[in-house]
Amino acid sequence: MAIYGIGTDLIQVSRVAAVMTRTNGRFAEKVLGPDELRVYHARRTRSEARGLAYLATRFSAKEAFSKAIGLGMHWPMTWRALQTLNEASGKPFVVASGELAAWLAERGISASVTLSDERDYAVSFVVAETGGTAD
Repeated sequence: MAIYGIGTDLIQVSRVAAVMTRTNGRFAEKVLGPDELRVYHARRTRSEARGLAYLATRFSAKEAFSKAIGLGMHWPMTWRALQTLNEASGKPFVVASGELAAWLAERGISASVTLSDERDYAVSFVVAETGGTAD
């Protein structure tokens, strides 16, 4: 495999909280894909802070991914076209859909993601690769 690109993103959780307040919660629906949204709502029900941390890490992962593939937030890279989900073990992985999935397949690009959060910050790192499937 060859590295196609790398991306990282760091976000202050309070900025995400401010946007959620300003948009009356609509920011989550704008940014999260359907599977992410289900997890977000479940975590938010248990704890507002856990829901916010989840939203911040997923937002950060989308930003890092868009940098790794070199598109930024330009078509076919859209907020909801990329989801960061977790295996049963907890390991995060990305899933693309629609035109973004086709764009990645045409180029043979796969990606690995890692994310972390603390009370004040969320960070993500993505490695996009060509020439095989990332584990």
